[in-house]
Amino acid sequence: MKAKGSNAERQLVAMFWEKGYAAIRVAGSGSSRFPCPDVLASNGQKTFAVEAKATKTEYQYFRKDQIEQLINFSQVFNAEPILAVKFSSKWYFFYLTNLSITKKGEYVVKKKDAEDIGIYFEELIS
Repeated sequence: MKAKGSNAERQLVAMFWEKGYAAIRVAGSGSSRFPCPDVLASNGQKTFAVEAKATKTEYQYFRKDQIEQLINFSQVFNAEPILAVKFSSKWYFFYLTNLSITKKGEYVVKKKDAEDIGIYFEELIS
């Protein structure tokens, strides 16, 4: 399970580098006592703090504390907080304001809605 997530994060880093962004994967981002994203990318004008997930299911959940940490980090780092979900083999990117929140306070991304509310990588970086 961890390998799938790490590989997805590495793929995102490569995607950013190919488009002229410096990008790093923050190893152990889910277990650090400090808030930090999975991937950090910038071209000097735009900076993204990305929480990334890869799934083969129809839904992807982000815990409330993950989102709070992403927001906190992004505010201090002056970065745009972004959620990235790879459904099977296709990446979608989401602004926090476009997502549904469950009764537990989790953010949920539904595969069936990804085309409507998500954006493609090229749109994100343009």
